[in-house]
Amino acid sequence: MIRNPKDLQRYSAHERANHWAVGISFILLALSGLAFFHPAFWPLTQLFGGGVWARILHPFLGLIMAGAFLVMFFRFKALNAMTPEDKEWLSRAGEMMSGNDHNMPEQGKYNGGQKAMFWVMALCMLLLFVSGILLWRAYFDFPVGVVRLGAVVHAAIAAIMIAMIFVHVYAALWVRGTVRAMVYGTVTRAWAKQHHRAWYRQVTGKS
Repeated sequence: MIRNPKDLQRYSAHERANHWAVGISFILLALSGLAFFHPAFWPLTQLFGGGVWARILHPFLGLIMAGAFLVMFFRFKALNAMTPEDKEWLSRAGEMMSGNDHNMPEQGKYNGGQKAMFWVMALCMLLLFVSGILLWRAYFDFPVGVVRLGAVVHAAIAAIMIAMIFVHVYAALWVRGTVRAMVYGTVTRAWAKQHHRAWYRQVTGKS
């Protein structure tokens, strides 16, 4: 697809690959994890070659996701530092949800909602990783009480993350032009100016 040469570069190929590595591994983890969570989802194990393979692959997929997210965390943490404008944006998020986003506080590359999700996801990833290690009985032998606590934390955090990913995907589809940024790496100048005016001025040098 031919793109306008005046479009703005929002994500590099490496950044997009990093994002999709996290996203795809999370989907695979969610599918295999749901299969272990309730018998109704057990048929999902067939996507991985059966129950045994699903159980073997699940923790290794978790390591892949954790590693990919760690790269993403250090790559984007500075851009996700909260500012007073972000806090004001969050307090007025209802205006944006109602479709009136023209008077929202100016935002940099990420808005307050995206930044809040980034930090919540980072905390959830840490809890998911630690609790997952507690459950990996093939390599670790923790006390039964600790394993049970890990199972509760793992299931609860996984449920929260699945819900957050649904919100993330919905928001990306709702704000037209957002998905394109993660597929092609570019956005239109009109999109940048409307949704991330401070970032638009920064990359274009325009007031």
